[in-house]
Amino acid sequence: MNRQDVGKALMDVSRTAAETGLYVPTELTLLGKTLLQLEGVGKILCPNFNPNASVRRNVAEIMTTRMRQVVSPGNLLGSFLEMKDFVGGLPGRVNKILDAVGNSDLEINVKTPDARHLLNGFEKIANRVTTGIILASLIVGAALMMRIESSFRFLATPASP
Repeated sequence: MNRQDVGKALMDVSRTAAETGLYVPTELTLLGKTLLQLEGVGKILCPNFNPNASVRRNVAEIMTTRMRQVVSPGNLLGSFLEMKDFVGGLPGRVNKILDAVGNSDLEINVKTPDARHLLNGFEKIANRVTTGIILASLIVGAALMMRIESSFRFLATPASP
């Protein structure tokens, strides 16, 4: 037990992956934390305990139990019926797709959940740019009008009657 730090190694791998921007499944991090705590308890209770042998022994038993549940006759029959329906409808679907490709009628629709949010943002930006251009043109127009000489004055500014 003194030689092996599997939990620490998994935590180091998770930390390094997170620092480099890689996605680390939460299950891996939780597994590392659990193994780290178990190793600590194991070192105190039994320094000669071999966690690798224990894990191998128990994983085989757990996997056997789960496989028996998944591979039950009812689950297998349901899977075969679903596969039969899928395989039975597959040639018709493939023909429709190939016909659409051959006739140049194939359309792909992509739905993004944040598209409306992006469009609202673009509309706000476009409105601000448009308002800025109109305001700038009014300022330039007013500046050009001030250069026109006129006998009529309004607040010491030349104006047209």
